[in-house]
Amino acid sequence: MGSASKIRKGDQVIVLNGREKGKKGEVLRVLTKDSRVLVQGVNVVKRHTRPQTGNPGGIVEKEASLALSNVALVDPKTGEATRVGFRFLDDGRKVRFAKKSGEVVDL
Repeated sequence: MGSASKIRKGDQVIVLNGREKGKKGEVLRVLTKDSRVLVQGVNVVKRHTRPQTGNPGGIVEKEASLALSNVALVDPKTGEATRVGFRFLDDGRKVRFAKKSGEVVDL
């Protein structure tokens, strides 16, 4: 596990501010260079696309990215927003844990 990012693809996150505040969703993609994240069902925008091969075109709804600082991991125990820390287990693995409950996020 080489990556030491606090939020990863597949994590459950909650939006902390903006017009989508309070919404929860799963991380679809993390754009590390831009420090942004795509969350399923959150910040959905409409894009007018022209037809291409294999794509009929029209108005397509898709998720737009959010700033990474505007989302927080959902605590697996309480379901609330929590900060993320790192710790080493007895077998030497480095894992993420929820700072609120102390619960390990990675297994």
